Amino acid sequence: MSARRRPEPGQPIALSDRAIEDVQYIRTTMERAGSFTAVPGRGGAAMGVAALIAAPIASGQPTSHRWLAVWLAAAVLAIGIGVWTIRAKARRTGTSALRGPGRKFALAFAPPLAAGAALTAALAAADAHALLPGTWLLLYGAGVTAAGAFSVPVIPALGGAFMLLGAAALAAPAFGDLLMAAGFGVLQIGFGLLIARRYGG
Repeated sequence: MSARRRPEPGQPIALSDRAIEDVQYIRTTMERAGSFTAVPGRGGAAMGVAALIAAPIASGQPTSHRWLAVWLAAAVLAIGIGVWTIRAKARRTGTSALRGPGRKFALAFAPPLAAGAALTAALAAADAHALLPGTWLLLYGAGVTAAGAFSVPVIPALGGAFMLLGAAALAAPAFGDLLMAAGFGVLQIGFGLLIARRYGG
């Protein structure tokens, strides 16, 4: 499609061109001001089911390295579920996951996850695996809380609940797997079903 020819100086702007520019401006403004509503409720619930399956498997491993491998595999699966279901819901609702509120959501969510990855490597190298559940819950909760500022109102509440569980896991490392199941499992499922019911899938 050829680009629209700009009018010569002094010539009036065609009404159709003005209307197109106005619509584009309104759409851009709404994208910037709105909330990211493509958070996947059913996808979050599926991530929770994966965590509930992983928790007893991980707790039964004979070494901390194999325990870590189980949880990392569950994390990779959860990320795949999350990305796929966000894209599917964004397409279905006609929103963008990479522009406007979706971009702000991702930029707020990513830094705590990156910090979690770096701390995972450091704590595992120091053989401080007992601190990992609290670290994961706390930083995931921080990311969800920060990203929730650009999403639906229940998201910050979910993040705050994760942070409370993270603090509990740091205070009582012996209950790490149980608190991981409560957070990444039960909380994800409960809030996921709530989001699916209130915000369309």
